[in-house]
Amino acid sequence: MSECKRGNNMPNIKSMIVRYMQTVTLIMVAVILMVAAIAQIFSAQNYAKDSAADVFVQIKQIMLENQTELVATQTNYKQTCIHNAEAIAFMVEENPAILEDLEEMKKIADFMEVDEIHFFDKSGRIYTGTHPEYYGLTMDSGEQIGFFKPLLTDKSLTLVQDITPNTAESKPMQYSALWSEHEEFIVQVGMEPLNVMKVTEKNELSYIFSLLRVNTGVSLYAIDIATGEIMGSTTSEDVGKNCAEIGFDLNELLSRGKGFHTYVKGVNSFCVFTQEGDNLIGRVVTADTLYHNIWINMFTLAVCLILVSVILIIAVTRYINKHIIQGIYEINGKLCSIAEGNLDETVDVQNCLEFAELSKHSNEMIKSLLAGTGKISYVLNKTDVPIGVYEYSKKMTKVRYTDHVPRILSFGKSKTEELCGDYKKFAAFIDELRQNPLEDEEDVYCLKGKQVSYIRLEELTNNNDVFGIVIDITEEINKRKLIEEERDTDLLTGLYNRRGLENQLSELFEEPDKIGHGAMVMVDADCLKEINDRYGHDKGDIYLCKIAGVLSSFGPNSCIIARQGGDEFVMFLYQYDNIEELENTVKTLSFIQDNSIAHLGENISVPLRFSYGYCLTDGKSNYEELLKVADEQMYKNKRSRKAAGKA
Repeated sequence: MSECKRGNNMPNIKSMIVRYMQTVTLIMVAVILMVAAIAQIFSAQNYAKDSAADVFVQIKQIMLENQTELVATQTNYKQTCIHNAEAIAFMVEENPAILEDLEEMKKIADFMEVDEIHFFDKSGRIYTGTHPEYYGLTMDSGEQIGFFKPLLTDKSLTLVQDITPNTAESKPMQYSALWSEHEEFIVQVGMEPLNVMKVTEKNELSYIFSLLRVNTGVSLYAIDIATGEIMGSTTSEDVGKNCAEIGFDLNELLSRGKGFHTYVKGVNSFCVFTQEGDNLIGRVVTADTLYHNIWINMFTLAVCLILVSVILIIAVTRYINKHIIQGIYEINGKLCSIAEGNLDETVDVQNCLEFAELSKHSNEMIKSLLAGTGKISYVLNKTDVPIGVYEYSKKMTKVRYTDHVPRILSFGKSKTEELCGDYKKFAAFIDELRQNPLEDEEDVYCLKGKQVSYIRLEELTNNNDVFGIVIDITEEINKRKLIEEERDTDLLTGLYNRRGLENQLSELFEEPDKIGHGAMVMVDADCLKEINDRYGHDKGDIYLCKIAGVLSSFGPNSCIIARQGGDEFVMFLYQYDNIEELENTVKTLSFIQDNSIAHLGENISVPLRFSYGYCLTDGKSNYEELLKVADEQMYKNKRSRKAAGKA
């Protein structure tokens, strides 16, 4: 027993299990913490992206509402400007003296709430108005005033100019102009668009950002795509700076705007940007703000996992020691005794179901070992070629087999796993194989599949144990069949030879009921000698093959055709229901023998001629007598054909 004890330098299974559990637990804790950290980081980033998306939608909505208000205000302001010009033109036409009174024109301007009134003559020159400093300017004096030049050619026009700096002072103004009713002068009204400018200011990003509330550590930015200038920000001191000054790379913003880390003002931050018109709108949150809860959560999770792992290791170790380790030691002792030759020893450990089954199977294995010597000797004495050996017990589930068994029995991988994994299915397959024995062969069976194979199968059964041998003898059987086939076949025509004819007729006439009405036909090739002498024996062989082809057209299912030798052929027709049908079939030879051409190749064609004779039978006659009678009739036919010059 001392040889079975473990070496002093080897660890015991208990310490191995403890170390393994510790290692696995540490790895699992590390993996769980890593996965949890990654999940929380992604969750925080996704939250930042979602928050940024909400802010972007809010900014876009504000901009849309402000733009709608701006368009409405601009439209109303332009209309007001036109109405004022029309009213002033009406008043001046009613009282032309106003054009000579500067103070009166200024009073009208105050009354109409306009900033400037200018009157142009028909040549397009300002000749009077509320601002004498503009007198003398023409519609060619600048781009702003030149906008109204089309009035000189089309007096039906009423023009309103967008807000633009005026010619003299570059002061933002809204101008409108039109002809007086009697087309004596052009009146131009200028209004400082204070309301429009107020609404325009509401569309500026700095104003919009001032309406939004952001948490500590969060900033909003609007950056001009073309210049990189910060157009607006919740951090007012950054407005007007270039984005590179605070840590933004404009190319990175354009390519990675959906979420990335960078250092903004030296602080690691998570940024999300989107393009809105000519600007990039972004939300920036510092890493400390974004991930401030992760480290606390990770520490708490780590403490909990370690505590659970320690408790689990202690509990599992105690249970394994009590219910497994002790059982292993006991089984190990028994097996050591058996290994030393004490085959009368039995294993009987009942700590748990698995140990009880292990004990049972160990005892069965010992019995199998005792019977193994005789089985191996049987195999070695049976053959010295590769064979397949299998063995199974009805007390077990799987079949034990050698590598040749699946190949010999044409098992694929999946079928091997299925059949050899359950001895009942394997035994059913063997029983099915036994249903196809090969005639005249002992213990040889036909295995049908993609290719037919022949298996020699033998089994030894001892109570519940089955030991079997399978040998693939397909090649041997096929060679034997080939020899038999070649022995009975005429090599030139492929028909039966004399031996094959004898075998076929003798076998058929042993069961006369299968013959029905039959006819024995003897055929002899005419003119063969002349063809051999004139064209050569190879053409004569072709001539014989042509005659064989004619006879083969009568059908293989109810016809035996043979070349007896030389130029003689025999054909036996059978299984006809009545004599008339049979005689009509045979008599077709009369037409064929005088109306056929044989093409021998190389532009050689000759009449296909043969003589024939036949006799009828109901299957009760002797086939040798039938051959004799048919031969006599054939010679009669040949003599008559020679007399007629046909043979």
